Amino acid sequence: MKITIIGTGYVGLVTGACLAELGNDVFCLDVDQRKIDILNSGGIPIHEPGLEEIVARNRAAGRIQFSTDVAASVAHGEVQFIAVGTPPDEDGSADLQYVLAAARNIGKYMNGFKVVVDKSTVPVGTADRVAAALRDELSQRASQAEFSVVSNPEFLKEGAAVEDFMRPDRIVIGCDSSAQGEKARSMMKKLYAPFNRNHERTYWMDVRSAEFTKYAANAMLATRISFMNELANLADHVGADIEAVRHGIGSDPRIGHSFLYAGCGYGGSCFPKDVQALERTAQEYGLNLLILQAVEAVNARQKQVLGSKIQARFDNQLVGKHFAIWGLAFKPNTDDMRAASSRVLIGELLRNGATVAVYDPVSMEEAKRVFELDFYDAPELLNNIRYASNPMEALDAADALAIVTEWKAFRSPDFDQVKARLKQAVIFDGRNLFEPAVMNELQIEYHGIGRSVLTRI
Repeated sequence: MKITIIGTGYVGLVTGACLAELGNDVFCLDVDQRKIDILNSGGIPIHEPGLEEIVARNRAAGRIQFSTDVAASVAHGEVQFIAVGTPPDEDGSADLQYVLAAARNIGKYMNGFKVVVDKSTVPVGTADRVAAALRDELSQRASQAEFSVVSNPEFLKEGAAVEDFMRPDRIVIGCDSSAQGEKARSMMKKLYAPFNRNHERTYWMDVRSAEFTKYAANAMLATRISFMNELANLADHVGADIEAVRHGIGSDPRIGHSFLYAGCGYGGSCFPKDVQALERTAQEYGLNLLILQAVEAVNARQKQVLGSKIQARFDNQLVGKHFAIWGLAFKPNTDDMRAASSRVLIGELLRNGATVAVYDPVSMEEAKRVFELDFYDAPELLNNIRYASNPMEALDAADALAIVTEWKAFRSPDFDQVKARLKQAVIFDGRNLFEPAVMNELQIEYHGIGRSVLTRI
């Protein structure tokens, strides 16, 4: 099939590359000339394991192309995927300007039937707005071209997006019941047929339910994370081990183990903005989603937990102290630092007079860009950040190590070298990578999340 992908971010580029891998003829459009130049020169503008190889293979086979030519993109695809950003607006609602601009461009140039697929995460009712934008453009041209707007939300995890796309646990598609909607359903069924050969993975529903499903899924996952973080904070006070609790409740099949890991807060581009957007949608209907308000508040507080533990350990005297930070991205296997917990911790340390040495396997360059934004009001603090070339170098002369991102490379370090390089053998583990009992044996002072009863040596 001929497919157009509008937007070459995480969702668009992964979707386009994977659909090309399945034999489709894919045209990827982006208005950012820099991104297109990178892609056409053989590079990848984002870090996503496995993506570069798939893009290279399909570019060589002629199954994927990248361009800023809007008219050519509309002419190419019988299915037009809108996969542009929906950043949070000032009031927390999803900003749909890029989605609607993409729709208007399709309406401006389309001459025959098109299936327009909302792949971006969008609020309930967005398909109606996309359809209105399309009709408006078509009416201005007095065009009789027909279309159907479909909701096909993505469920990709950054760092595992290629695997998630190629081996989906579910495919959610929302279509309407019109003649055009039935035609769109047939085309989407054909497009996703390769994923349904062993068993049916597609969940068909109305458009609004499909739009709602994406937000509901992310809100549920965010809720589980914040719930465990609240329990972890209580465990620190009552003398319980949150890891033992996690195993105890996760063994219940009604609960399960997924997203029950206590830590220093969630980040990224999805959970924070999607929770806010769902709250905003509720407010438009005169409702308050009290649980989600609490989820957001708990997460904001949780990002301060590591800093609070460090402050308490050093008697609120951080001037002249130096800390090593392992992990800057909001999660492993990505360079994405949007809403990352590391930014909150580093901001608190620097603004209280400390210096830091930081290391992350892939996000060092992104960190330099992000920190310039974070400290625009105090650019002199940028001089107090040292970028280490490896994790052990970051430890040199540090008063303690703080772990913020659970990269596999951090799970089994040479602890003798860790102790030798640190001024004091103190670790603040924001992801509970290590066992307190092992740290005690190694004579390392260990502060986990919800495991503090086990840290004393």
